[in-house]
Amino acid sequence: MRVEIDPKSGFCFGVVRAIRLAERQLASQGSLLCLGEIVHNGEEVERLKRLGLDTVQAIDASLPPAQESILFRAHGEPPVTYQRAQELGLRVVDATCPVVLQLQRKVKAAGERLKPLGGTVVIFGKPDHAEVIGLMGQTDCQRRVVHSTQDLEGIDFTRPIECFSQTTMSPTDYRSIANAIRANMEKALGSNDIPLVVHETCCSQVASRQEQLVAFAQQHDVVLFVSGKKSSNGQMLCRICQQANPRTHMVSHPEEVQESWLENAEAVGICGATSTPLWLMQAVASRAEEIGKAHEPQLPVGRPCSTR
Repeated sequence: MRVEIDPKSGFCFGVVRAIRLAERQLASQGSLLCLGEIVHNGEEVERLKRLGLDTVQAIDASLPPAQESILFRAHGEPPVTYQRAQELGLRVVDATCPVVLQLQRKVKAAGERLKPLGGTVVIFGKPDHAEVIGLMGQTDCQRRVVHSTQDLEGIDFTRPIECFSQTTMSPTDYRSIANAIRANMEKALGSNDIPLVVHETCCSQVASRQEQLVAFAQQHDVVLFVSGKKSSNGQMLCRICQQANPRTHMVSHPEEVQESWLENAEAVGICGATSTPLWLMQAVASRAEEIGKAHEPQLPVGRPCSTR
């Protein structure tokens, strides 16, 4: 059985940058607070915890004493979070992904344009996702988070709208939402000339992964998709793999790999989300190889030949 790790899988640029910043701070000061899990992967969070990274869920009086620094992860934070850190005298180690930071600025600018017009900022994403919370905090104009067309109910389609997407969402799904908004505005205004701006804000690194994953999944009998269960990006990419290859299974760590999944498989592919570390994919690959070797047919032991 051949086991192959997808060379395109693993941490995206923003996650790599955040983890390096954390490791650098830990090496110099021994401990560091992180607001929320630095990455949606429990195994990597545990590794960094052993190095001294302490995850907290809020900036308030319950923070551990004698802490001077707090890391803001790649997902980004709303302005109010920076204000809280300043009030408590915490130095912010800002690991916000540059792509997310640029998106935050765009949302803020859109809010300034739309507020006087009674318009709406629409953000396609998950309402409880850290990145979306950070985006919603950039403006106080009328704004709405949508995850499906059902969430469009109640939006004033007679007023200007600017659309943005959470960076890790599917570009295909984003286009579907944008098309639905366009159709509603054309109906409400009775015209094709509508005040709608659709910003292309899906991360290009995430978007390019989709075609690559389809090809990778189709080249293997079985696919083991390695991702934390909380990863929005992981769930989306795993669904793409499953559509391309029904024998795709999501695992969070090597122990979850089941022997029955690999029956009659000659080629097993290992891939993961943008929040999946390479070392974890390697561990899953090793587990698959162990299972493969255990089920290799044993050659019969013959009697030694005698020569005269």
